[in-house]
Amino acid sequence: MSPRQHSRQERRAAGEARMDAAAAPPALLDSYREVVTPEGVALRLPAAGPVPRALAWCIDLAARMVVLTTVSIVLGLMGAFGEGLYLVAMFLVFWAYPILFEVFWHGQTPGKRVLGLRVLAGNGAPVGWLAAIVRNLLRTVDMLPLGYAAGLVCCLFDRHSRRLGDLVADTVVVHAPPRLVPPQVPRVPPLAPGQPLLAEDQAAIVAFAERVPRLVPARQAELAGLLQPLTGATGSEGVRRLLGIANGLLGRR
Repeated sequence: MSPRQHSRQERRAAGEARMDAAAAPPALLDSYREVVTPEGVALRLPAAGPVPRALAWCIDLAARMVVLTTVSIVLGLMGAFGEGLYLVAMFLVFWAYPILFEVFWHGQTPGKRVLGLRVLAGNGAPVGWLAAIVRNLLRTVDMLPLGYAAGLVCCLFDRHSRRLGDLVADTVVVHAPPRLVPPQVPRVPPLAPGQPLLAEDQAAIVAFAERVPRLVPARQAELAGLLQPLTGATGSEGVRRLLGIANGLLGRR
């Protein structure tokens, strides 16, 4: 191959590479914070942005206002002594409220729970007393000069949307994963299979029983018909017998 031909091929390859790069979809930015546990397990924590955090704060503020209003009505009947108690209650509601909830309620205040948010330590561990106290006391700085302006600016410039209190306390607010409800096998009188079953066959029958509540009757009967040699029945009776075998495999009596 002559040098001219070799140079032509290199230019063609470079042109094709540029075209592929232009055609490729742009890499999307995400707000996941990846931490590695001491056991070597990588955790991807979906950091929450300023909007859901602001909504959670508004819910908590409304809850605190309701509590303070109720307390003020009761303590107002106690005169000057009630006024002193009200000041103590106001301090506790505004400052102890988030700290206690975050420590004892798995990093969630009522507002965060409604929005599906949770405060975690920077390494993915549950938030502790010191971190909860520091991040909440530094709200006085995040509020400056007005309306959490400092905290908002910090959230917008931080990769994981952390405000100043989070940076100092080494915490992060994440979207809590939804609680998964394990599938339930409908309870029917257990039956013994008419023949020995392999482990994968047992797993398939239990999986079918777990899916039955989400299937229409026609689909249930269709799948149960595949195991007619095992159950000796088809249709709704075949489904009932398969559910009985599944209950027996699960050890129900």
